[in-house]
Amino acid sequence: MFRERGGAAWTLLQEQTDLQLDPLGRAAMAKLILSPGARVLDVGCGCGQTLLELAERVGPTGHVLGIDISEPMLARAAERIATSPEISLLCANAQTHPLPIGRFDALYSRFGVMFFEDSRAAFTNLRRALRPGGQLAFVCWQHPSRNPWADLPLQGVMQVLPAHTPPAFLSADSPGPFYFSSEERVRGVLAAAGFADVAIAPLEMPIHVGGAMTLEQGVAYCCQIGPAARAMADAAQELRPALESAISAALAPFVSARGLWMDAAAFVVTARG
Repeated sequence: MFRERGGAAWTLLQEQTDLQLDPLGRAAMAKLILSPGARVLDVGCGCGQTLLELAERVGPTGHVLGIDISEPMLARAAERIATSPEISLLCANAQTHPLPIGRFDALYSRFGVMFFEDSRAAFTNLRRALRPGGQLAFVCWQHPSRNPWADLPLQGVMQVLPAHTPPAFLSADSPGPFYFSSEERVRGVLAAAGFADVAIAPLEMPIHVGGAMTLEQGVAYCCQIGPAARAMADAAQELRPALESAISAALAPFVSARGLWMDAAAFVVTARG
């Protein structure tokens, strides 16, 4: 799984990635009605920003459990939550780990639920961990063609690479970042897992790509995180200058005095257990 493979890069660039994703994640979090003392499971919690945000909402009497498969990312999260006893961490696969039945009032995820090998099994396992009538809210990407921040650098890279075929992981039909870009698939998975009252709301906004203020920073970020980085991960070293040049050309029109901002499109998904 790319999330596991890319954990080191995500950890290194945690601050930049949080700047890019935070507004989208907060839009999904705002859909949760959380009272002080609530118990929340954060699926694919990564380096921990969303754990801290959820903890603010449930207060010191609540509890937030973050689950992720990436040891480097959880190590960074552990540093960030060191003074937050209401937060705990679990390094495990949410698809198969025996989570406590009916333990949580809410499930949340910021771009962490599209990677399961068996999404129906994963959400069935997660739904069992939710109390009856509990809340689910997550944010996932729409189709790559609706996300120029991802698509344009990738297309530039693919023109340089000999195969000219993106990895299957980046297909909207394979588990990966765009797997839940199909509303029909999302509804089918959640219904099969036992969720009800499924709602899918489009969310479109410019995002600060990698928190970059310059073109050079944007290129460096996209070479390490995102679809272009995944596609070029195994490329021959002699192609590196051409690949970086292709990414630079793709990003250049979007750099201004405000930094690198590009359009993004996601879905905010909510349901009841």
